[in-house]
Amino acid sequence: MSGLHDLPAAVSGLIESGVVAEFSTVSAAGIPIDTPTYYFPADDMSSIDLATGLPNPAKAERVRRNPKVGLLIEGRPEEPVVVVRAHGAVRDSDIQANAVRYLAETGYKGISHGITWEEARKAVTYWSRIIIENKPERVYWWENHAALDSPPQVWSAEPGTVFPVSDPAPAGRMKKSAWPVRPWPVVAREAVEGGTPAHLSVLDDDGYPLPMRALDFSLTDDGFLLRLPTGTPWQLKGRASLTFAGFRTFVGDAGPDGDRVLFRVERALPQHPATLDTKQVLQPSEDTLAKARARLEHEASRRGQSLPVIPADPPARTRLALARQARIESDAPITGITEDHGNRTT
Repeated sequence: MSGLHDLPAAVSGLIESGVVAEFSTVSAAGIPIDTPTYYFPADDMSSIDLATGLPNPAKAERVRRNPKVGLLIEGRPEEPVVVVRAHGAVRDSDIQANAVRYLAETGYKGISHGITWEEARKAVTYWSRIIIENKPERVYWWENHAALDSPPQVWSAEPGTVFPVSDPAPAGRMKKSAWPVRPWPVVAREAVEGGTPAHLSVLDDDGYPLPMRALDFSLTDDGFLLRLPTGTPWQLKGRASLTFAGFRTFVGDAGPDGDRVLFRVERALPQHPATLDTKQVLQPSEDTLAKARARLEHEASRRGQSLPVIPADPPARTRLALARQARIESDAPITGITEDHGNRTT
């Protein structure tokens, strides 16, 4: 049994059944980058795992270089809010096994836009995955969203805990992003109009990149003025990123501004076409497919592996995948949430 089972049932239950986590890693320049994505704990809760597409391995490269990562898991308003400091380990020595596990953990219907599995399985550029295992080192939690202005409760791993290490690094270098970068004021206006929440990630005193949702925000000439929970136990300053559901992400610097945090934008990050048109997750345009295929073949070659064979039938869902599906279905009549969580591509 994992030490996470020592957490209150509401907290461990949320970690087991949650769907999307804000996942922050540290760039080579020391900037925390948040890429919200599906996550899937190991069955024994020994690690909180997630994946990134093989054609887009940037966050895996960041984890391999610096294993300190942070996750934010948010439930319904009456449920806990959980922030996890963890050590990440990259698993990319068996891309075939990763593809099968990813399918078993996430399914495909929420990103299908109505196409059949026979068509969906052709999206090899999407199903080819690098898995990142994240072993918790510390967990902060609040009983519910209304408690965020109070100090969190804290769980820490046992002294002497052994943390996993990444698979050996592949040869060569990854290709630079093939996706467009647009002027940040244009992207920022779209972010404000998009209606998605904003999450700020900064480094804590120990160098862990930790994300937190802004309670509200407004656009300024320099960036964004944010109101963050006063119960946040790490300082909200320094190099930072701000993301809006992963669709629009900015890097810059954060610092106090009265009772708010001013995030000064340096630039917007490149945008994958699927963040602008979610049908391109499994049905990419000719141009998107060509670029993704070239990057996929390059990354597979770096690892000395063949492209994965996607099974003719979707693999059986895991125990926790069924728990996540039950959460999605129970949320849908109330909030309109569907499996389209999966449209938050990485």
